[in-house]
Amino acid sequence: MTNAVHVAAEVLAHAPVLDGHNDLPWALRENWNYDIAQARLDTGNSALHTDIPALRAGGVGAQFWSVYVSSSLEKSAAVAATLEQIDCVHRLIAAFPEDLQLATSAADVDTALRTGRIASLLGAEGGHSIAESLAVLRMLRRLGVTYMTLTHNDNTSWAASATGEPTEGGLTDFGREVVTEMNRIGMLVDLSHVHEQTMQDALDTSTVPVIFSHSSCRGVHEHPRNVPDTVLERLSANGGIQMLTFVPRFLSSEPQTAGIDDVVAHIEHAREVAGVNHIGLGGDFDGIPEGPAGLRRVSDYPAMLTALAERNWSAADLAKLTSQNAVRVLHDAGV
Repeated sequence: MTNAVHVAAEVLAHAPVLDGHNDLPWALRENWNYDIAQARLDTGNSALHTDIPALRAGGVGAQFWSVYVSSSLEKSAAVAATLEQIDCVHRLIAAFPEDLQLATSAADVDTALRTGRIASLLGAEGGHSIAESLAVLRMLRRLGVTYMTLTHNDNTSWAASATGEPTEGGLTDFGREVVTEMNRIGMLVDLSHVHEQTMQDALDTSTVPVIFSHSSCRGVHEHPRNVPDTVLERLSANGGIQMLTFVPRFLSSEPQTAGIDDVVAHIEHAREVAGVNHIGLGGDFDGIPEGPAGLRRVSDYPAMLTALAERNWSAADLAKLTSQNAVRVLHDAGV
C-alpha cells in the first residue's frame, strides 16, 4: 500500500464522505418504477452508480439523496412527484435498516457517523417543488427535506436559473422570503443550478451558511452551471460550502476524456479561492450517464482522495473535504 493510499484509507476511517447529491431515487423511478427490491441494491447492481456495497467500499458515511422532479411539471404535478420521491427515500431507508439511517438534523448525522450507518438526508432539487407556497416548503421540511436547490434547469417565478431563459435579476421579493423562511426552519439554501445573480442575492439575504450541493468552478471551466470566483470569494464570510461535482461537461471542454485529474483541478481551485474550510463533495452519481474516468461509481471516492494525497494534501485537509466542513455547515445553519 502506497503512502497516499494509506492516507486516504485513514481519512475515510474517521471522516467518511458526506456527499451532497445522488440521484438514486430518480433512477429507481425511471428504471424500476420505485420497486426497490428489484433494483438489487443490497447485493450490488452494476447498472447503477450506487448500491449498498459500493457505498461501503467508497467510504460514504452520509448521503444527500436528491428528491428531484422535472422543472417542466406544472405546480400540482411537481408537488405530487416530489412527495413520491420523498416516499421512495423513506422506503429505501426502511429496506436497509442495518446500513441506512434517516437523518433530518445535524444531530442525526452525528449519530449515524458514530454508529456506522450511512446518514440518509433528503435534498429537494428545484424551487418548483413548492409551487410558490411557503406552506409547502414548511411541509417538505417536516417530511425530512434538509436542503432545497432554489431552481433546477428552468427559472421559477421567483428565482433565475443558470440555464433558464435570459431574465434580469436573480431573486424576487418572494424569492428572498423563501430564503428567509428556509433559514428560519433549518433548511439549507442550495445554490447549485441558479444564476449568478441569484447566488449573489441569496448570499445577501441568508443569515446562515449556504451550500452548492453539486457544482464545479467557472474559473477552471467556463460553464453556466459552475460557480464564478466572485461568488466563491464570498463563501468564507458566509460560512458556506461548495460541494464539488463530477459531471464531465462541467469539468472540461472535452468531457469525453475527463478524469480524476480534472476533478482535482476544480477541487484545488475551490480550495484556493474559497478556502479549505469551504469545500466538500457532491458527485451527482446516478444523475449523469457516466462519471469521469476513475470516478464511475460511489465506490471510487478512495481513488480521488488518493490522487489528492499524492498532491500533498494533508490528512486534516482531506477530512475537511470529505465531511467535516459539511457537518459544520449543518450545525451552523441550524439543521
